[in-house]
Amino acid sequence: MKKEEIFNELSHLKLDKNKYIIIGNTSLVCQDILDEVETITLACSSDYYELLPWSIKQGAFGKNIKFFDCFLIGDSFYDELRVVDIQGYRFSNLESTYEFKKLENHFKDKKLIAKLEMMVCTNDNYYFERKLREKGITLIAGVDEVGRGPLVGPVVAACVILPEKFSLDGLTDSKKLSEKKREYFYKEIMKQAVAVGVGVISEKIIDEVNIYEATKLAMKEAISKCQVKPEHILIDAMPLSLDIPTTSIIKGDFKSITISAASVIAKVTRDHMLEELDKKYPMYDFKDNKGYPTKKHLEAIEKYGIIPEHRRSYGPVRDYLQKQISLF
Repeated sequence: MKKEEIFNELSHLKLDKNKYIIIGNTSLVCQDILDEVETITLACSSDYYELLPWSIKQGAFGKNIKFFDCFLIGDSFYDELRVVDIQGYRFSNLESTYEFKKLENHFKDKKLIAKLEMMVCTNDNYYFERKLREKGITLIAGVDEVGRGPLVGPVVAACVILPEKFSLDGLTDSKKLSEKKREYFYKEIMKQAVAVGVGVISEKIIDEVNIYEATKLAMKEAISKCQVKPEHILIDAMPLSLDIPTTSIIKGDFKSITISAASVIAKVTRDHMLEELDKKYPMYDFKDNKGYPTKKHLEAIEKYGIIPEHRRSYGPVRDYLQKQISLF
C-alpha cells in the first residue's frame, strides 16, 4: 500500500482516531520515508486493546498482537510514542519510529535504521546526550580525532564535556566548517566546556604502532587529560576499551553535538601545530595542506626530501626513502 491507499484503508476502520497511534513502516510511508507497506501497524493502550474483538497472534518481543484484514494492533510502546498529526491521524514521529526499529532490530532494516538515525540527529544533534541525561547521566564526554590521513605530524584527539544548557548555533563536524568558524567555535567551546582534554601522538609512534593504534592512544590520552572524569563517552565510530561506558557512533562528529565539539578542538589544535611547522618549513605549504598529500606537498618531497616530522610508514614518504636507498 502506498500513502493514498493507507489513508483509504484508515477511513474504513471503525475505530476512534484518538484511541490509537499509527506506527512502524506505515508511519514512515505517510511521512514520505518509505514508498509502500504491506500492512498497517497500530499501537493502542492496554485497556483499549482488550476491547477489540480481533484475532490474536504472537508478534515482536513475544507479545500478542491483534489483527484484522490489513491491520495489526498491539499495546507495546503506546505511552512512550511522540506523535505527529497527518490528515487528522496520529502517527509516531521519526524519533519514535527509529527507536522502535532499533528495538525490533531486524537485519533487513539495517540501512533504514541508519537512515532514520541520521534524519533524527540532523534535526536534533543533542539526541544521544538527551537519552543519557534521561537516565540520570550528566557528565557526558565526546571524543574525536583528526590527522589520520596526513603524511606529516601527529594524530590529535580531544575529549570534551559540555554543560547541559550548552548552545552554539551551527556547531557540527569540524570538516564542514570554515577555518574562521572553527576558530570561533574553538574559543566558545573552551570557554563554556565543563572540561577538555587533548591527546597528541607523534609521527614516530604512528610509525611504530600504525595509525589505527595511534589513534586509540590519542583518544585514551585525551580522556585521561580531561580535568573531570566522564560518566559516559560518545566516540566517533572507533570502539575503545575503557573503564567508562562508551557509545560508538558512526558519523558521530555530525550526529552528536558533544563529538562535534571534540572534533573542533582536535582540528584547531592540530592545525595550529601545522601552521607552526609551516614557519619552519615553508616550502611544504603546511599552512594550506595541513600535511595531507596534495600535489604541492608531494612535489616538495621530491624536490626537498623529507623532514623529521614526516611519517615514514606512509606510502609516498616510504616510497621516497626506498628510492633514495636504491640510488646508493
